[in-house]
Parts: sequence; C-alpha cells; structure tokens
Amino acid sequence: GLLMALDVPQERGLGHLDQRYLDGLDVCRFPLLPFLQPLPLDWMYLLYTIMFLGALGIMLGCCYRLSCVAFLCPYWYLLLLDKTSWNNHSYLYGLLGFQLALLGADRYGSVDGLFRPRKRNAHVPLWNYALLRAQDGDGMRTCSGGWVWVEDEECDGQEEEGSMARLVLSEELTSRLVVHGGGLVLDLSAGFLLFFDATRPLALVFVTYFHCMNSQLFSIGEGGHGTPRHPQPGHGTPGHPQNTPIQGRGTPSSPKSLLDWAGAPGQPHPDCHYGGRGARGGLRPRQHLAAAFTILYVLEQLFLPYSHFITQGYNNWTNGLYGYSWDMMVHSRFHQHVKITYRDGLTGEVGYLKPGAFTQSRRWRDHADMLKQYSACLSRLLPRYNVTEPQIYFDVWVSINERFQQRLVDPRVDLVRAPWSPWTPTPWLLPLLVDLSPWRQQLQELEAQLDGHTDAVFIADFPGLYLENFVSEDLGNTSLRVLRGKVLVELVEQQQNHSLQEGEGMQLPAGQYHKVHTVSPEPSCYMYLYVNTTALQLERNLTQLRELLERVRNGTEQSPLPPELQPILGEPPPAGVPLDPVVSLFLRREQREQRRERESSLAQRLQRFLRRKFFLFRR
Repeated sequence: GLLMALDVPQERGLGHLDQRYLDGLDVCRFPLLPFLQPLPLDWMYLLYTIMFLGALGIMLGCCYRLSCVAFLCPYWYLLLLDKTSWNNHSYLYGLLGFQLALLGADRYGSVDGLFRPRKRNAHVPLWNYALLRAQDGDGMRTCSGGWVWVEDEECDGQEEEGSMARLVLSEELTSRLVVHGGGLVLDLSAGFLLFFDATRPLALVFVTYFHCMNSQLFSIGEGGHGTPRHPQPGHGTPGHPQNTPIQGRGTPSSPKSLLDWAGAPGQPHPDCHYGGRGARGGLRPRQHLAAAFTILYVLEQLFLPYSHFITQGYNNWTNGLYGYSWDMMVHSRFHQHVKITYRDGLTGEVGYLKPGAFTQSRRWRDHADMLKQYSACLSRLLPRYNVTEPQIYFDVWVSINERFQQRLVDPRVDLVRAPWSPWTPTPWLLPLLVDLSPWRQQLQELEAQLDGHTDAVFIADFPGLYLENFVSEDLGNTSLRVLRGKVLVELVEQQQNHSLQEGEGMQLPAGQYHKVHTVSPEPSCYMYLYVNTTALQLERNLTQLRELLERVRNGTEQSPLPPELQPILGEPPPAGVPLDPVVSLFLRREQREQRRERESSLAQRLQRFLRRKFFLFRR
C-alpha cells in the first residue's frame, strides 16, 4: 500500500514519485496545528525513548513528577502531530497522563516511597480518586439515535458470539437487545457503579466480562470501554491502605523488606483533611484549589461532548473529530468510490490521483478539515511533477450506518482555494440525506431477497450531479434500477441516453463507462444489481473438479480423465501439456485443507466438528 503513483504520463516527470514517497521526501501529514511538524528521525527515536522511560517511571513510582512530565509532553506532541491516528483510547491516555501528573499516585508501593519515608504509604486526598472515577462516565454519547444501526464489520465471521441468545431471539432482536441495548446500559451505568464502594464489585464483574468479550471480537490492544483494560487505581478494594485517604492508620515503621514496605500501614499527609462532618476549620488554600479544580475539570469533561457548536469546522455528517472517548462505536462507514481529480491551472489538462497518494492514512476521506489539508499538501507537491497551479477535486462516496451511498463533498469545488475555518460550517460539505434514513429497513429487505451470487449497491445523489462508473468485464450481468426520482443514464461509448423513472431499470454493458445524471428536482435513489460471472464460473468449475475427484476415489467414474486433469490425482501433467489455472487453484485449495487438517490436534478437530454441527442445528 506504500507505492502510490499519479495516473498521468511518465514523461511529465513522475517516474521517481514512488521512491520519493518511500524516502519521506513527499509526504502529506495531518497535524491538528499547522506549525507542528515531526522532528528528524534520530530525534523522534529519542522522543519515544523519553516517553517510554516516563511511562516506566510512572509505573514504578520512580522520580514520579519528572516521569509524568517525561511521558506527558512527548505523548501530547505525538498525538497532536497526526489526527489520522486518533482514537478514543489515545485521547483517554492523554487525559489520564494529565491527571496522574497532578495526583499522588506514587505513595503506595513506589520507589520514591522506599527512599522518602514521609511519602511512604501516605494517605491520598479523596479528590484524586473522584477525578479518576468521574473520567469513567463515558456513556453519554452512545445515546445517539444512529448508534443502534452501527454494523460491527470487525465482528464478521464471529458467529459463535451471541449464539446462545440467537437460539431464543431472532438475529435482529439479538443485535438490538443484547449487543446494542446491553452495551448502552453498560456504558450509561458502569461509570456510576464504579464510582461508589457499595456497587463497585458488581460493576467490576460486568466490566471485566465486557472487556473479555471485546478481546475476542476485536483486534485491538486496549479495552473497548474507553478505559484501561484493568481497573484503574481509583477503583481499588476498600480496606487497603491506598484506599483510605481521609483516615489515619498510625505511623509506619521502617521497612525491613519489600513486603513490609508495600504492606506498611498508612500515615497522614498534609494534603488530606481529617476534620469531622461539617468541619471547615483548618482547610488550607491548596485544598480549596484542589476542590475547585476537580469540579471545573469534571464540568469541562461533561461539556466537551456538546461543544461542537463552537468548533463547527470539524463537524461533518457527525459532530467533531472522531476520536473523543464518547464517540466510540457510534458510526459505521463504508466507502464505495473515491476519486481525486487534478487540473493544471496553466494548461487545463486533467488527470487523476490514486486515492491515498503521498500518505498511508485513509481517515482523510471522512473529514472536511483533513480533505482541506490533503488538497493543500497536493497543491504543494504536484508542481514538482510539472503540474502548474494545480486544482484539486474530491469525489467521495460513503454510506454511514447502512444508509445509501452518497457524496460527502461537492465534486465541483476546488478544495485548494475553498474556504475552511474551525469556527464556521464548511460550505462545500454536502448534507447527509437524513430524510432517506427510513429506507434502511427497505434496503435490508431488498438485499435479503437476492440470491447468494447477486450483490447490490444503493446510491443516492443530488440534483444536477452525476456518477461516472465503469462496469468491469467480470460483472457480466449488471443492471440499474431507480428507487426514487428520475435519472438519465448516458452510455459513453455508444453515445446513447436512457431516461429512467421510479420503478424502471435497464441492463448496463460490461467493459464500458456510463454516467448516471440526476435530473429530478429532489435527490434520486437507485440501485446496482450485479453478478461476478467470472467468480461464479470459477466456483462452479472448482465444484465440478471436487465432485469428479470424489467419483474417481469411490470408483463410480468410468470414463478416463483427460490429460489436463490428471494432476488432481497427484500425477504430474504429461509432457507438453500446460497446467490448467483452474486445476492449479484447485490443487492449492486441497493442499491447504489437507495441511490444516493434518496439523490440527485431536481437540481442535473435535471442536471444529462440534462447531459445524452446532451451526447446522441452529440454522
């Protein structure tokens, strides 16, 4: 995926594009702040080393404050350096690093406590724990109305998950009640249940089960709840010395061993207030400041999910950059078509870029601010390849939460010169056709009526625009059907136009371009139905070879095999007879299956057998 090239003649000076990209000379980046740029490679290695040592120092409680700074500064620099790498976990780790720099998390079982008796097992103010526990209340954003439509594409093939529930409930009810409903209840309640001592053991059971399930469903290195995979220090068990921040336990004696040092009784600390109920005397300004900071921080975290009316330039079809810890698993996107067109401002010559040229990321496709940064970067790089004053146009087709495929941005706007501001709405961003959302149920019903060899793509387009598409020769049976509105289908090579209204359709020629113009005053909706005839014929040929091999093995095949099919019996092909590609593919499949069966243990084969029987019984 690293070798990107321009779709223009090589004589225009583009022959060294791939090597320049691999050498890091021509690379597009997406920092949050324009002035942020990566350091030279050796300095980046040093930065990662400092951050690692800082994380290690935090874990051991060694030079704790210095370690927090050593971790926090490089981490936020790296986080803000590349918006395309953000996710809810990386944002959360930055917040936790900031909190740890202010908390007294180095007083129990720490290296600092081993050498500083005054800090050893000293009490911790309760606001330290309140801050960590409040950060866990991250379920408010999952109340989005579209959340129940999220299609967990990463879960495809994980049929065993939820199988017992599906024996009682239908697949739709299992998805809505067990997956989405249960996840919503957990997200809304886990933070509150973890906050209080009485309900914390119950919450730990459910959250632990939730993380274990996520570890099986998703290929991620972190927990899926927006919190670390194991309970945070603020969710410890009551009764341990580190969890009694406002009750004195005597003065610890000098430790004689590491066990004595870690298990020594707690000692009072000046940061804690030990007054009785209603007592106000003796509170120092530092304690008032800590209480005020805790309240303001929690209020700020509660406000941020709803602050997108301020940073309107980052709003797309959804509010804000995808990466806040509240936005987890809210939206599912599927991209059908991405086209990047450039125009030479001097000659007017038009060319195309492969999507993702000069970058390894694909997240720019969904965000207006990144599209603007990408177009600005391309405008700086293309003059090196003899494209003067380039104009950049994007045509991005995407479906969100199982809606129609539709355009994200206006393909007629040059994004190099288009306006964008973080404080105002993006004018060239096309609106999400929310009035078509009720169609999602009908689209699912239409797909359910198709046979196993036919696929469908559902398109919605705006008046005055058109979709240019190419039907591959492998798709020998492709048709278009109008679901709403009116379209004009232009067959480019045949120079023919066909007008279609709601309910009408036509067959599309393979191996040719066509354009679908929306001519109705309202958005049009139509669907492609296509069959990959090449893949279908290949599967039929492989099935016939498998049946032929079975007949030969059981002695029911009377006629001799032709020379080109002799290799399926393990014999070499006759001299001068080339190996048929279908036979070669069949032999590779058979060898792979035999090797998998041979290398599997008895327990694995028994498990696979029982699993197949279970799914057969369930169907």
